[in-house]
Amino acid sequence: MTHPFERHHSIVIAAQPAAVFDYVTNPKSWPEWLPTSHHIDCDDRPMRFGDTFHEYWSTRTGKVELDWLVIACTPARMWIGLTQTAFMGPVVVQYDCESVEGGTRFTRTLRNPARPKPPGLEVIERMDQEARLALEAIKRNVEARAPRVAF
Repeated sequence: MTHPFERHHSIVIAAQPAAVFDYVTNPKSWPEWLPTSHHIDCDDRPMRFGDTFHEYWSTRTGKVELDWLVIACTPARMWIGLTQTAFMGPVVVQYDCESVEGGTRFTRTLRNPARPKPPGLEVIERMDQEARLALEAIKRNVEARAPRVAF
């Protein structure tokens, strides 16, 4: 028996969708905003459909290596990456960029479609806190790099 799990987090960033999208879909940026991501093996560029990359990740219980595959990509709009873990089953990360007043609404969705056991409340709270910190770092980093434009 598995336990599907999904969590969404979003933030508005004062930048064009392409600037946000290119930043978050370049895994080399992930250690700048994901506390669990320590090193990425890949080209320094946004990953597109069919691209693969390797991530060195840490959890409270130890180090993990993840092999990612980009399974969907619509530039400046939507990106989906897939990896497999022994402890959580498949992990699917989706990034959506939507043009809104004031910039781009960036939404990060984390899915575990076949999680071996449901996460506890403490795990969910920690995920939400890490997601808030990550989104704030993405906003800060993209806004510092992106040219100021009217929306």
